[in-house]
Amino acid sequence: MDQKIVDFTALLRANGLRISMAEHLDAFDAMKQVGLGDRLQLKDTLRATLIKRGVDQRTFDELFDLYFSELGDTVQKASGALGQSLELSEADLQKLLDQLQDLLGGMNEQLSDLAQALLQDDSGRLEQMLREGLNQAGAQGIERVYQEGRYTHGVAEAMGLDGLGEELQNLRDTLDEMDLPPELRDLIDKLFEQRMKDLRDMIRRAVRMELEKQDHTQRERDRVATLSEKSFYYLSEDEMRRMKEAVAHLAQRLKNIVAVRRKRAKRGKFDVKATLRKNLQYGGIPFHIHFDRRVRERPQVVVLCDVSDSVRNVSRFMLQFVYSLQDLYSRVRSFIFVSDLGEITQLFESNETQEALTQALTGNVINVYAHSDFGTAFRQFHSDYLTAVNSRTTVIILGDARNNYNLPHEWVLRDIQQRAKQVIWLNPESKLTWGFGDSEMDRYLPFCDVVEECRNLNQLYRVVDHLVT
Repeated sequence: MDQKIVDFTALLRANGLRISMAEHLDAFDAMKQVGLGDRLQLKDTLRATLIKRGVDQRTFDELFDLYFSELGDTVQKASGALGQSLELSEADLQKLLDQLQDLLGGMNEQLSDLAQALLQDDSGRLEQMLREGLNQAGAQGIERVYQEGRYTHGVAEAMGLDGLGEELQNLRDTLDEMDLPPELRDLIDKLFEQRMKDLRDMIRRAVRMELEKQDHTQRERDRVATLSEKSFYYLSEDEMRRMKEAVAHLAQRLKNIVAVRRKRAKRGKFDVKATLRKNLQYGGIPFHIHFDRRVRERPQVVVLCDVSDSVRNVSRFMLQFVYSLQDLYSRVRSFIFVSDLGEITQLFESNETQEALTQALTGNVINVYAHSDFGTAFRQFHSDYLTAVNSRTTVIILGDARNNYNLPHEWVLRDIQQRAKQVIWLNPESKLTWGFGDSEMDRYLPFCDVVEECRNLNQLYRVVDHLVT
């Protein structure tokens, strides 16, 4: 059973669930306490010890049923249908199996483990041997339906199905030499034929289940890919929850990329000029190597997020993303606006990210139900917070630039650009709509260093990847 748990956690990891070694050990400890007698109890125990994110529960439930229930159920169903196929009651079937074991005990035939498990109807042993056959045949690598035949043959060969056929034929020959009642002899022949058929069916179904596991993984990848391309505007509640996890995962990926770069560059770059200068006394022979150990200063970030109804979802994910990456920056300051402007930096420092976002976007900081007025919000930032911007500051503005025909006050953006390292504007609307109607994007464009569409996760990734690198 321990190996089954190890294999199951490997399957969970392959489907994107984060499971640490400590959680793995917790699962083993919990199983020792509650036992393994009840499948539902086992499922609850593993879920409680291995799963820490609500978004992973559905995947866990599907994979648990697929891994623990399906293969065992396949073997159990074959055993349950054995008596029916032989037209015997459960008691008569057990009597037949006992008679066969008595006959085998009086023979000198040495049966393989597979033959013994099959003829004794040992479901647990058959299930274990099926799993071993799947592993030996590499059935976990199946990807397409047309590969089922090849992997089925591989599993059958790994389990010794050809040798089993010879064993059963030898048993038939031996039984023919014995003085058995004709009815018993016919039942044993039918039993051998049915057991061979059952085993072939078990192998085919086991391979099909491995394909279904791969299909589940592919379905998850397809869902993530679809979600990555879907506009923030049209996310359902379930997709919103999945998007939060995807944004957090994306932020961690970028942090890992930056951490690797910094780790590799920790020693500094080889400085050719400095090395030659320091070794002139040796005729230019580089006895002493010099490295450029200049330390790159971490940038500062100021985020201005429009949180009006039209862009609130985009703002939520952008703020979450930036705060997930905040340890890459020396300072992150965040502001939200509709018409009024309010700072939410302290809100994030005092609360978990999701709680801070909820408070910020539900009217606890500014009136989020007002009509958009970028010009007024920009003027307030210029008056109260312009000193927060310096040559190390990247200013990120997220909004659709729809100003309800108010004054745009683009001169504020000009002053910000003159002080900042760079100004990045992320617009959740299509470029085709910029500058039309009440959109002031064409007025703000000249004072931005980078202007990009940002309507879905893939676009957000490309923008922030540019920002980090």
